[in-house]
Amino acid sequence: MVDEIVSTGAEGAPDAPQGRGPRGGRGRGGPGGGNRDGRGRDSRGGRDNRGRGGPGEDQGEELIEKLVHINRVSKTVKGGKRFGFAALVVVGDGKGRVGFGHGKAREVPEAISKATAAAKKAMVRVPLKEGRTLHHDGNGHFGAGRVTLRSAPQGTGIIAGGPMRAVFESLGVADVVTKSVGTSNPYNMIRATFEALVTQTSPKAVAQRRGKKIADLLGRGGADKATADAEALAVVE
Repeated sequence: MVDEIVSTGAEGAPDAPQGRGPRGGRGRGGPGGGNRDGRGRDSRGGRDNRGRGGPGEDQGEELIEKLVHINRVSKTVKGGKRFGFAALVVVGDGKGRVGFGHGKAREVPEAISKATAAAKKAMVRVPLKEGRTLHHDGNGHFGAGRVTLRSAPQGTGIIAGGPMRAVFESLGVADVVTKSVGTSNPYNMIRATFEALVTQTSPKAVAQRRGKKIADLLGRGGADKATADAEALAVVE
């Protein structure tokens, strides 16, 4: 009905040119009305996607997501109790980067999504020996949780239980021996494990900090020069 009124105009008057207003300017419905002067708008009036990245930019790397723990929580309000869910998620790329996060929501999928987003923002890099185990032993504690991490020879596997196994599988560690004492709270165990992981250092980083060669550091452990040189060449991180 509106289109008919606009096209007919006043009684007896000739039809105005299509898409032009009373002053001869282009109206919003005329040709080119959706793309004024090419100012970054498409034909549907929406903004262009410049600077926002393509559809596959966030999918450049494959991440391993593991749900460690989910718990039902409640909030006491004036009318009673409001129930929700809390999720603990570990995310890693399997190549030395790992992070954890937790989120709360009224529904389980939303809580997992919040926890996953928080874990991706808090990822840390851990140097790995030969891409399969830790460079040295480490200890960590948080609250009542205490964990011990030890490097292991090839073929040992991941000797860890519960939340700690999810961390090492996401990190990309294939051989490690762990021990957890003091608590079985998954939140405290995860935090204690990350405290032990962030203290890991590689021979390459120590050599750069001290201004020495990697072979010199490895040779001080009792290995002969040939073995130290071979191990130094194998260190990539």
